[in-house]
Order: sequence, then structure tokens, then C-alpha cells
Amino acid sequence: MSKYVPINSTVIPRFAEVRTFLRLPNVRTTDNVDYAIIGIPFDTGTTYRPGARFGPAAMRDISVMLKPYNYDLDVNIAEILSGVDYGDVPVITGYIEDTYERITETFDPVAKAGVIPIGLGGDHSVSLGELRSLAKVHGPLALVQFDSHTDTVDSYFGKKHCHGTPFARALEEGLIDTEHSIQVGMRATFYSKDDLQNSKDLGFELLTSSEIHDMGIKALSERIIKRVGDKKAFLTFDIDFADPVYAPGTGTPECGGFTSLECLKTVRSLKDINFVGFDVVEVLPMLDNAQVTALLASNIVYEYISIIAYQKKKQMR
Repeated sequence: MSKYVPINSTVIPRFAEVRTFLRLPNVRTTDNVDYAIIGIPFDTGTTYRPGARFGPAAMRDISVMLKPYNYDLDVNIAEILSGVDYGDVPVITGYIEDTYERITETFDPVAKAGVIPIGLGGDHSVSLGELRSLAKVHGPLALVQFDSHTDTVDSYFGKKHCHGTPFARALEEGLIDTEHSIQVGMRATFYSKDDLQNSKDLGFELLTSSEIHDMGIKALSERIIKRVGDKKAFLTFDIDFADPVYAPGTGTPECGGFTSLECLKTVRSLKDINFVGFDVVEVLPMLDNAQVTALLASNIVYEYISIIAYQKKKQMR
């Protein structure tokens, strides 16, 4: 049976061939596949600066820089895993609820086959469609959310769907288990004290950026691992978790965030959590100087894939 691995850049140079994530085969299959990269080029849910629809292409473009061996986790993803770039969800620009249906329809066969989907956003509204699909197979999931905003707003200008509402809707629909869910990195200027309290009232554990800077990355990782426990989990990473110095290309940047190294170390430290899905969202390439945001985002996805490889390697021993 065929195994799907990245193109070897010592054989075909990085600047050649059609761009896919990590130079993976662009094959829409779940046969003998461990993970599937799925683009979700949708930004109709954004409330400030649009353009995240071009995020998947930007991440794919810069991902040619990635190599298969992850030193920190001691895994070679090309040797351990079979993965594909599944292509993009056929989104309908301007129609968020119809696009949710298409996201779910695209993710359904992947989730049902036991393949781990990795979504490339798109604005953060897309996570709701992913969770709808994954919860069909796995039941309510623990949510691990890296973000500078809670995205648990009840409505925006009287409308129930935008990139600030997906986890309020996911909770209403029974897609996530807040007792095992945690939101980390929240910071910003706020309208009121209720902006953060709302998430806590919904049952989420919440750690602000200031709290995390005080406790350090090691303590943060321990809090996340303890909160999730052995629950199946979905990790969503809004690139605005990083400080704008490290991720300028995003729609709603907030000062006081995290370095690229802190982002990667934190994700990597969660290697033993039972993740069944991941995404990276809110990359806006038109405001991305020298591709630094897309580079960070693609490296976060690389850490996701490395976690999958790490866990499969443990099972093979």
C-alpha cells in the first residue's frame, strides 16, 4: 500500500513543483493516511481586517523550508507517518453557515477514517465546522485554545456567527467539554470585566497573557496537561497568540504576546495529549512582512505533525 511522504528537497529543489504543505502529495484519500492537511480559505467571519482566506496558501508556500526530522521530539515524520495535503474546503465566500456545512462535509470522511485532520485557516470562525465533524466521531472534545481573544462572544452586531463566536456556539451544540478545556493567552483592552468572566462562567479554565508570563511556559504546559487529562482533544492556535513582533500578519493583533520560541515550545510540550484534530488560524499574508507569520504558523503545524509521529513511535515500541 502506498505511503505518502514529503518530496525530498535534496532530489527536487524547494523552489520547484506545485506548492503543497510540507511538499506532501496532493491526494484526497484516507487510505493508509495518518494525517491530512486541509485548507479552509474563509474569512467572511472576520470583524476587522480581512485577508485570512489567503492564509492556507501562505503557509503552504513557506512550508517548503521544513525538513522531516524533529530534533526536539526525536522523530522523522517521513519515516513514521503517511500524510497528504487533502486540498481545500470549497468555501462559499460571504455565506458563513453554508461554509460551515462544507467544512463539516469535507472533514467527515477524514475523521471517520481515523485520520487526524489539520486545518489551515482562514479566520477563527472555521473551527466550529471542524468541531462539528470531529464530535460526530469522538463525542465532546477538550478544547485547547491558544489565542489573545476568548471567541466566546454570544453575538456580534446581533449575529450569532463570526470569528468571535465559534466556541460559544460549539458549547451550545455540545461539541466541547468545558470541564477539560482551557483557553490560554488572553489579553487586550476590553469593554468590561465581563469579557473574560464570560468564558469562566461557561466553564472554561482561562489563563491570561500576564498570568502566563508570570508562571512560565513549563508551568503553563503542566496546567494544560492536567486540565485535559486523558480526554480526546482539539488544539486550535490563533496566530495572534504570538506577539505582533513575531506575527504581524494577522487581523486583530494584540500587544504583550509570546515569542516564536515560546509558541513552539508550548505546543511541543503537549506531546502526550490525545489530540484528534488541530488547526492554525488567522494568518493574513498581505500584512506579513518577510513571511514571518506564515513561517511561524507552518512551524506550529510541523509540531502538530511531529506530535502525531511521536505518539505513533511510542505505540510501535
